[in-house]
Amino acid sequence: MDVSPVYPFSWQAATLNAIMRGTFKPISDLLLRNDVGFAAASRIVALAGRVPFRLPVHVRVTPDEAGACPGEWVRAGEELDEGKVLLYFHGGGYFACSPATHRPITWRLSAATRRPVLAVDYRQGPVHRPAEALEDGIAAYRCLLEHGYDPADIVFGGDSAGGHLTLATLLALRDQDMPLPAAAVCLSPWADLTGAPRRVNRLLDPMIPAGRVDWLARRWTAGLDPQDPLLSPVLGDYTGLPPLMIVTGSTEVLRDEGRRVAERARAAGVPVMYEEWPRMPHVFAILADVVPEAREVYPHIARFLAATQDLVPGRAGSKRSRAPSALELPDLPDVPVPDLSGPDPLLPGLAETLPLPEDVSAPAPRKPSARSRSAA
Repeated sequence: MDVSPVYPFSWQAATLNAIMRGTFKPISDLLLRNDVGFAAASRIVALAGRVPFRLPVHVRVTPDEAGACPGEWVRAGEELDEGKVLLYFHGGGYFACSPATHRPITWRLSAATRRPVLAVDYRQGPVHRPAEALEDGIAAYRCLLEHGYDPADIVFGGDSAGGHLTLATLLALRDQDMPLPAAAVCLSPWADLTGAPRRVNRLLDPMIPAGRVDWLARRWTAGLDPQDPLLSPVLGDYTGLPPLMIVTGSTEVLRDEGRRVAERARAAGVPVMYEEWPRMPHVFAILADVVPEAREVYPHIARFLAATQDLVPGRAGSKRSRAPSALELPDLPDVPVPDLSGPDPLLPGLAETLPLPEDVSAPAPRKPSARSRSAA
């Protein structure tokens, strides 16, 4: 079903929206116009990614450089189910960011889902293209299977370009007749690279200039067919895919791409939970160290993943209970979730002192794996 959470809009969210509108958005609009600016933007984000994030003491990050696709294991807490795993693909337009930049998301996903998270360090531009990232995504999943993980105990997750990679990997695995994971969660997925102009929320989005998304889409699809579902998952046939959860912000330029994926998947018989959070920016879940509303998406994800266990053959259903009505949630399992506030790398101590609103409840070239049959 569709969910639109109800909550008071925090001053933290309003302040960050204003800051991003005055900094990140104009800088992106300036740089993403040619190859020189593109390379500069990649270097700037790479330098920013070296700034250490202060993680909670119960979070352990273990680099994995020996697997099919290097990345890092993130574990939040000691009592995790090591027989399960969440395979996470970070965002960044296929040219920026890394597993390290997305630890504010991955450690909270580990805590909320009570399982380790493997954040994939897939190949990116400017040197590599999305097709190589797709190879790495498939290779990482195959590696998990080779290490004994049951597909029913694997969940995919990703944000923005990582959401694109999540969907493309699922479609490619299905086309290769591979066993599929139990479910997938996409945060603000970038799903349409056809080059169609983005008109929705062009002025409202506080973070992403729509024209630069169009420019980046043309760059990644040059010489290829942008109608290929592995390039534009919004055009994919979702028959046989596992349950999907899609989370978007109401004011982001990629909002309708998430909506269209949900509609297309539902038309193919896939159970979909679509959540649209009012006035939240692109991939707002990464702002959980500062924005109270961003912390509340993780219990929603935990409840969705618990509910999908009812659809796994041979699994007993979870006990159901009514979620708080203020969030307009459907009947989903009541999953206990630990404190996800964590330390705040931007404003130390803020997350620990601010109360939650009362109305809110809750990766060197590598040997590629077999390519999908797509032209991508």
